[in-house]
Amino acid sequence: MNICKTTVHNAEFYTSIYDISEEVWSSLGCNNNIYFRPEYLSAIANNHSDIDFWYVILFDDHKNPIAFSTIQIVDFYLDSVQNELQSFVEKIKKIGRKLNLLSPQKPFKILTCGNTFVSGEHGIYIKDNQDKQKAIQELAKSVVHFVNSEKKLTYKISAFMLKDFVKESLFISDELLEYNYHSFNVEPNMLMKIDEDWLTFKDYLAAMKTKFRVKAKKAMELSFPLEEIIITEKNIDQYLPEMEKLYKNVSSKAGFNLGSFNLSSYKTLKENLGTNYVIKGYLLNNNLVGFLSAIINNDNLDAHFVGIDYKYNREYAVYQRMLYDYIKIAIKEKCSQINFGRTASEIKSSVGAEPQDLTIYLRHKNSLPNKILRFFITRIQPTKFNQKYPFKIKTLVAKT
Repeated sequence: MNICKTTVHNAEFYTSIYDISEEVWSSLGCNNNIYFRPEYLSAIANNHSDIDFWYVILFDDHKNPIAFSTIQIVDFYLDSVQNELQSFVEKIKKIGRKLNLLSPQKPFKILTCGNTFVSGEHGIYIKDNQDKQKAIQELAKSVVHFVNSEKKLTYKISAFMLKDFVKESLFISDELLEYNYHSFNVEPNMLMKIDEDWLTFKDYLAAMKTKFRVKAKKAMELSFPLEEIIITEKNIDQYLPEMEKLYKNVSSKAGFNLGSFNLSSYKTLKENLGTNYVIKGYLLNNNLVGFLSAIINNDNLDAHFVGIDYKYNREYAVYQRMLYDYIKIAIKEKCSQINFGRTASEIKSSVGAEPQDLTIYLRHKNSLPNKILRFFITRIQPTKFNQKYPFKIKTLVAKT
């Protein structure tokens, strides 16, 4: 086997997840999380040829593996910013180009430690018995040394990002501020706890206040004409072209795009993860007008990507139907929590989700652009929304 790896101090960097030995995986003990399994990671890497994937293992002084991180090098275009920061981005672009720090022809290449396609702490794993503050420091330093040692990367990388740390992890991750990283929050992750007493969707509805229960029933009535289909690796080729269009309808509305998901990954994910990966489509007069996808990760249900034909969304409550179907799936699979992800926070809160702030750390490779970047970062604020509380007794608080 021709293993392609780079060793930098106490870290090893691999270009293929399958080059990491079974002994290392066994010692790390992270296979209980689906996002750190080779069958998930390979499905993503093999279907995104436009992204450079690396995998890093940190070792202690005795050569024992203590941490693992996925790395993606993605192209970020400032022109993709479509929210209230757009006018400020234009100013940043003008300043950067005057100082020859930004090129109109080249994208802003970001090396990301974390999972580009999932919200939450699903890209960096540190063993429980380790000094996690030190591990984060070592990870940040080893990544910089790695880029400097790889000539083909030295001239490509513009910035470094470590993403999606929950509030309880900030005492660890804030160590990055000492290394000239800037922290910021974007849209919150919307989490919903599933009550253990909910054995059916009717139990969920019974726990709601009258106004929200009426709203749910109305959405189910409006969406009644939609025909549900289960999409598998066997029939996905039939629906994939239309799914691509529906996905782009949704992704184009995002304020930031840090990489476009290739829906061809669905087929590989279904093959590799089996029943732990769910794809459901919605037909209207035999035409696909929406789809949802989800990952069952232990007792968590993670909403993945969705697609919607907005022409039919209001009349047939397509998106609301998806949210309620996520809840049905979670109850059926005896999950304790749904991770609805970012965006559409208010409507997600109306079905029972609550916000979880996730902190991202970013720094430019060079000091002067990093100072300019700080002014951009300080202006990034999550969009405010009206949090709804749909349950009769507000005791269902998502765990963080």
